Amino acid sequence: MAYFEEISVAKALLEQLALVCRGRPYYDRVLQNVRRYVDRDLKRVDLPPAVVLSSKPKDDPLETIMWFTSVGTPGVVYDTVKWLRQARGARLGAVQRKLPPLHFVLLFALGFFELSAFPLLSAGASVTVGDNALKIEAAVFALMAAAIMLTLGVVLQLWQPSGSVYSVDEALSVMISGLEEELHDRQAAISKANINLPKPPTESSAVGFS
Repeated sequence: MAYFEEISVAKALLEQLALVCRGRPYYDRVLQNVRRYVDRDLKRVDLPPAVVLSSKPKDDPLETIMWFTSVGTPGVVYDTVKWLRQARGARLGAVQRKLPPLHFVLLFALGFFELSAFPLLSAGASVTVGDNALKIEAAVFALMAAAIMLTLGVVLQLWQPSGSVYSVDEALSVMISGLEEELHDRQAAISKANINLPKPPTESSAVGFS
């Protein structure tokens, strides 16, 4: 949910920057900072949220965007950047790991001891009940081992923010693709406009004209 909101606000910011900054000399640098934000912040699900949030203001592309567009009196972009920062904070809080690694060490230890105690109890049951009980207990042991390993595997996958079955990697790549495509098209339009600019007059042509 947090990613949906942040990407929607990022698209709104890109459209607003295109309206405000198009035709100005710093338009390309503003788009470059949007690209930095997407590549170094929004897509970096492999970094701990605390590390991403602790970046210095001078390394923050959103800070640079505000510097270009809101010098003096805050401009219209200021509110959108503020909204984007709030969505970014919600996203970082959502992907922050809530459980320490020691928690999973204890869970695996609990599962190991539970499975280790089962053969000892089964040996005592075979003496009192008979050998036929071992067949039933073997099936129960197999089901218990499978259930414990499956549960621990699912919990461990849920704990990992990226690279797991339940992570947002695939959905995030799909959501960002439209934003990256639009950003690429706008930067390509700037490059094309710079290429089509008329060449400055040479010294010989200036003398001939005079």
